[in-house]
Amino acid sequence: MTRLLGVIGDPIAHSLSPLIHNAWLRDAGIDATYEAMQVAEGDLPHALNTLRDRAAIGVNITLPHKHAALIAAKQSSMDAALIGAANTLTLLGDGVWHADNTDGLGFMAALKPAGFNDVNGKKTTVLGAGGSARAIVHALHEGGADLIILNRTVSRAKDLSTELTDGNAVYGSIDQLTEYTSESAIVINTASFGHSGNHFDLETSDGQLFFDISYGKVAAPQLAHAAAQGWQTVDGLSMLVAQAAESFNIWFGERPNVERALERCRKIVEATT
Repeated sequence: MTRLLGVIGDPIAHSLSPLIHNAWLRDAGIDATYEAMQVAEGDLPHALNTLRDRAAIGVNITLPHKHAALIAAKQSSMDAALIGAANTLTLLGDGVWHADNTDGLGFMAALKPAGFNDVNGKKTTVLGAGGSARAIVHALHEGGADLIILNRTVSRAKDLSTELTDGNAVYGSIDQLTEYTSESAIVINTASFGHSGNHFDLETSDGQLFFDISYGKVAAPQLAHAAAQGWQTVDGLSMLVAQAAESFNIWFGERPNVERALERCRKIVEATT
């Protein structure tokens, strides 16, 4: 019997996850299919009950359901509980959903090709304080990074510092971006500013890393500006594929081919940008 996997979100038609996972399933010879599942906000519990009745293997979770997924799961990893959100659910044999969050691991893996195998002691600025920022801040703090969190609502940046770094991360307003980014080895943009076609203004750089967790048209203005100012740039495709690989490993205990999946995704994004 062909088993079911998928990604739940709203909107979800744009997702590259089916392309990524179905190729890995074929490569591994696993009799399963991975589908994009449109689920409106508030309807996640009903969707998970339906998937339980269909004996699904697991699902990935994206906006706006990551917090609701953690609440819906009866069990969770320590990382997911600390972050307060889940992006991976696995249906256990007793019909219980187990929650994980692979965003932080995916982000840290995506840093390595840019030359950052170790972030210990590296001054790192995170722009934004939403769900993705929480996972990234947690992973960077665990890695020993010297963290700065900037957000339009400063109280949310403060909460992030308190909850995930024991108050060790410096926090402030996004208006202080120039003050902090000029001295940072890594700057990570998790904010949604690019969705309106805008970008944050950056000082010139001598090759520091600017990592935007978005990709394609959304990330293009910000990354073009950063590159023009001398920054090394990375978009979010590598993180997307790396976190997907972590989910695949949770479900099947097998590491898929990340490089080939990234190449396929890159071709699609370039053709539609």
